[in-house]
Amino acid sequence: MEKKKGQSDDTNSKEITKSESSYTLKDLPGVGEATVKKLKEAGILSIRTLAMYPMSKLMDEAGIGEKTAEKIIKVAQDIEKMGFKSADKIWEKRKNLNKLSTGSQNLDDLLYGGIEPGAVTEVFGEYRTGKTQLAHQLCVNVQLSYEEGGLEGSALYIDTEGTFRPERIIQMAVAKDLDHNMVLRNVTVGRAYNSDHQILLVKESPKIIVEKNIKLIVVDSLIGHFRSEYIGRGTLASRQQIINTHLHDLLRLTEIYDELAVIFTNQVSSRPDVFYGNPLIHTGGHIIAHGSTIRIYLRKGK
Repeated sequence: MEKKKGQSDDTNSKEITKSESSYTLKDLPGVGEATVKKLKEAGILSIRTLAMYPMSKLMDEAGIGEKTAEKIIKVAQDIEKMGFKSADKIWEKRKNLNKLSTGSQNLDDLLYGGIEPGAVTEVFGEYRTGKTQLAHQLCVNVQLSYEEGGLEGSALYIDTEGTFRPERIIQMAVAKDLDHNMVLRNVTVGRAYNSDHQILLVKESPKIIVEKNIKLIVVDSLIGHFRSEYIGRGTLASRQQIINTHLHDLLRLTEIYDELAVIFTNQVSSRPDVFYGNPLIHTGGHIIAHGSTIRIYLRKGK
């Protein structure tokens, strides 16, 4: 077939001259329609997402060869300027950070203003300590204006235990004199029926985040399915590895999308070797502890 005038034999010679904000996946050297389709099917919808994606995961999930994966990730990182920054630049960004109010002034004070976007917050405690209630309240509060303690966005609720109640959302909306129908429309719910489905919902969330201006992701609860499906010491290592990857997927979302907060609820277990003090400990071990940025322990009142 005859080449068009000026067409190069090497797709890697494609020059990018657009402004940083207008780059798309198609602008990457060596990336054609077929590769873009593979990337989007893997949940990679933007240059920023690609820049933060681990190369091994990109190769596995998008079916891209090692050399191509390494090349396009490097170009994406250069576009996003993912190098070093001075501490004062980081401070400039953090001091203007809008936080999501919990609705409780005392709890907001403990959290230095509320739930932090760009971070993963763990809420753990015994049964009936208010974990799910807090999750519901945050789904309402995130829709408020910045002046009212909200983030002017929507919520994505991944329900792993069948505890999401729209009627509770309505009650909370009415208490704040909000249009409860509008509030309900701004909460997208995904019912996760097993651990694989839970992981899949998180991987598919980027499309919804962009379409619906999601500013809050709730996973209630994070570890329930994993505890019921991975039983016995023999499965502990594989379970922890999968949970670790799952947590990093959530953390990556907060880094890709501006003003996105993630919270997950967690269960507790009792330590039989503790005879004095509090025998309760969060489930999931060190993987959960290291995977969350902020941890909130809710206890029953005496």
